[in-house]
Amino acid sequence: MSANASSSKLAIYGAIGANIAIAASKFVAAAFTGSSAMLSEGIHSLVDSGNGILILHGVRQAEKPADARHPFGRSKELYFWALIVAILVFSVGGGMSFYEGIEHLKHPAPITDPTWNYWVLGLSLVFESISCYLAFKAFNADRGDAGFWATLRRSKDPSVFAILLEDLAALLGLVIALAGVYFGHLLNNPYLDGAASIGIGTLLVGVAIFLIYKTKGLLIGTGVDDETLENIKKIVRARPDIDQVGPPLTTYLGPTDVVLALDVEFAHHLTSEEVERAIDGLQDAIRAQYPEMKRIFIEAKSLSDRARAQPAD
Repeated sequence: MSANASSSKLAIYGAIGANIAIAASKFVAAAFTGSSAMLSEGIHSLVDSGNGILILHGVRQAEKPADARHPFGRSKELYFWALIVAILVFSVGGGMSFYEGIEHLKHPAPITDPTWNYWVLGLSLVFESISCYLAFKAFNADRGDAGFWATLRRSKDPSVFAILLEDLAALLGLVIALAGVYFGHLLNNPYLDGAASIGIGTLLVGVAIFLIYKTKGLLIGTGVDDETLENIKKIVRARPDIDQVGPPLTTYLGPTDVVLALDVEFAHHLTSEEVERAIDGLQDAIRAQYPEMKRIFIEAKSLSDRARAQPAD
């Protein structure tokens, strides 16, 4: 297992453990205080716990080796479960928070003792910060010099970006809940608690829409970035035994599993054995720079042209 895979799994385990403990404490606090924002935060943490388990299941399914029924492996299982997670965040997390907020606005109930909420929110901030640190560590593993948003847009690993976004949303949701509880009690205005719950729901819906957009593209099929395509063409053109190369065709099967198809015209003086050695050398040169390209298919034009040009016996 690679270091990146280990760090992403550690981030998932950390998120699951933190969210289960936090969800239980939030529900206890909501029961004692009647806080709608706290109940929404409890739902949020419970959904995040389940989402972490689904992402972990997707990671394990994606690691299964290829077989006769799945000749290209099962890497896209991770994308499927990430889409399920995004839908759950949208419907359960965001939807329930909206519902609780609206119900609290219709039937406001004063917060009797906010001390419980402050303790739980404070501990939750600590645990969520630890979980978020682990997620950031996994996210930064292959970030390089790229900015946060650029890395988020190009990331193809839901086990990293989905967990990170959920942790960031959890931290921001805690801040919203804390503000709703504090100002609601300070101003003796129970409507602020319901408004905080709606704010948490809006936050979760926004995160869910982004996750749905990302995972939809990965499931449909997306290729590598333009810079990588140009570098592949440079690698091919640098080979002395290749005359021409067509546009490379790529698609992600998983975060570290890319299929590459090349239409290459080898030098016409090469024999069949020399073309075979040239293909092996080209594949090795590409994988040396891009190890994620596990399947490279090369159509050798000069071989097919030569075969058609030969007279039949």
